Amino acid sequence: MKYLEMLFKIPKESEKYEEDSRFVVNSIEAIIQSAITSGDNRIVLNTNLKLGLPMENINKIAGPIIEAWAFEIFNDIKDDLNNVFHLINIESRPRLDMADVLLQFKKGDAVVTANVDAKATAEDIESSGKGPNITSYSRIRTAYIDDPDFMFIILSLKHKVYSERNPQTKLMDGVMEIVRYNAYDLKFISANDINYNPALGTGQIQIKDIHYVDYESRTTWEFCQLLDKKYLNSSRRTIDDWYREAVKNQWIKV
Repeated sequence: MKYLEMLFKIPKESEKYEEDSRFVVNSIEAIIQSAITSGDNRIVLNTNLKLGLPMENINKIAGPIIEAWAFEIFNDIKDDLNNVFHLINIESRPRLDMADVLLQFKKGDAVVTANVDAKATAEDIESSGKGPNITSYSRIRTAYIDDPDFMFIILSLKHKVYSERNPQTKLMDGVMEIVRYNAYDLKFISANDINYNPALGTGQIQIKDIHYVDYESRTTWEFCQLLDKKYLNSSRRTIDDWYREAVKNQWIKV
């Protein structure tokens, strides 16, 4: 049994996919920049802790809070029917979904849908952002077969956390401030920046360093082949393992 001898189902994306991807990435980054420029990039946590939040462990709770902040920012934009970013719909995804939020943008006469996964990383922790799990190998591989135009955007939100005294309560408030950001289309992230970790389930697709990512133009089918290569190059995976996943998820014709 050899990989190249399989009868693959070959996805073919639309001719405008790459253009649509750039439009979505630029729109998302512009929305976050707008929040920073307007001063809406601070999350204030009121506590009754006299010494403030424990800074050495703050990264453990920052992720879901910053993801909630991003959802509210997108939702506020959507509510403005004449917003300059052309964001027309936003949906929160279920807890175990690959993405955190689904965004839809109006582009000319078309609607472009993006599945967005927000990743919060700390400005003052050197290792923050190194090797984050993005999604399951089998789930993302299947998503591109089911929809060749599936768009999976990784939104990296870099934050810093500090405490400041509340003038009313005289207690210390914790402040999470979003200071930097990047949005990437997973399909175009360079091969060198993508890792495969076999430890969980069918394995996790990871980004080596979410703050420093290079792009490579490729088709949906080329990306599926790249994912397969990462999977098969793992010492813990065999072609028999891959074949079972391919049959189960209907990646090949049998």
